[in-house]
Amino acid sequence: MTPLTKDLNPNASEPDEVSQMTRVTRGTGARILRLIAVIAMVLGVGFVLVSRGKNAAEARLADATSKDEAEAPAVDVFTVGRSLGKQPLKLPGETAAWNETAIYARVNGYVTKWFVDIGDNVTAGQTLAIIDTPELDAELLAAKAKLNASIAQVAVKQARADFAATTDERWRESPKGVVSDQERESKKAGSAEAIAELNAARAQVMLEQADIDRLSALTQFKEVKAPFDGTIVQRHIDIGNLVTAGSAANTTSLYQLSQNNPMRIFVHAPQSVAAQLMRPGATAVITSSSQPNLHIEGKVARTAKAIDPGSRTIRVEIDIPNPDRSLVPGMYVQADFELTGGASIQIPAAALLYRSGGPQVAVVDETGAVAFRDVMIASDDGNVVAIDSDLAVGDKIALNLSSQIAAGEKVKTSSGDTKSASVQ
Repeated sequence: MTPLTKDLNPNASEPDEVSQMTRVTRGTGARILRLIAVIAMVLGVGFVLVSRGKNAAEARLADATSKDEAEAPAVDVFTVGRSLGKQPLKLPGETAAWNETAIYARVNGYVTKWFVDIGDNVTAGQTLAIIDTPELDAELLAAKAKLNASIAQVAVKQARADFAATTDERWRESPKGVVSDQERESKKAGSAEAIAELNAARAQVMLEQADIDRLSALTQFKEVKAPFDGTIVQRHIDIGNLVTAGSAANTTSLYQLSQNNPMRIFVHAPQSVAAQLMRPGATAVITSSSQPNLHIEGKVARTAKAIDPGSRTIRVEIDIPNPDRSLVPGMYVQADFELTGGASIQIPAAALLYRSGGPQVAVVDETGAVAFRDVMIASDDGNVVAIDSDLAVGDKIALNLSSQIAAGEKVKTSSGDTKSASVQ
């Protein structure tokens, strides 16, 4: 191509550039195809390897499963031993005050002062409040005035009786014929009447004095006093409150007083331990989850000696000292008993099987064969169960046995027998 031609056609070099770009594009596509082929080959090899590994794992698992199925299942066993004759028992309880009373007013009036509030410790005879009693004071003054009037009447009647007696004496000693017999009888009757009126006046004086003594006794209740040593747990009065005597349903008490030393613990024991175990004198240790350091020992003081038909329990009362008043009425506590005279055989609760025929245990013989025995539960403490019969010392019983194991099937026992410290 001549320069002239090149000048006349400036785009004469474009076919060469297009052909060069086509060659580059064709080379890039070939490389991509080769890369895709390599990736496909790698994925294929990986898939083959994974499949072979999975098949090998499944084969090994099948072999292990068949071997496990051929072997007897392993179970833990417990060897039955003789109990020491002591049975631990933990029961919930509730604290109650030794004495607790509501203090009511004995007179009508108004509260002028109160001296103690809730939480205060008081002693027997201590004044808690003072009540102003204007009506009672007026009644007492009126009664004293009536007494003075009655005493004056006695003096009048005494004078009349003395005069009637002397008159009767003069007329009785008069000679016959001077006075008539009728007049003598009349004077005698007048003397007897005067004496009777004197006795009536004296009786009225005694009656008025008794009324004064009654009102005077009521005035002593102006001061509300504590009947025993204790702690004020409620106060329902304030200065100026009108109080009414009595303890009717619509009458509010002034104070609630509680004696907290010693304390009573009420426990509801199950029927299984009511007759032979929960006798007065049994030792109990009182603890509380809210007070980790609380550890007070007490004794069973008394029982209800009757089973509650609703809960089939017997109410047991434990007396414990409480000098530091760490316990207050209404607390939830735990009572730990160590009872004697229980069943001679005790086993872990994990050994029990509850089936349609009742509670059972699985006894494992020397060959590993399982046999089920019906048992009778004497008492149940949650972790430990006392058995009355059908088990002997030395029997090996399975723990937590699967429900799929049938009678006569053999099991493999653990290397060492399980022992429970609470059963020993």
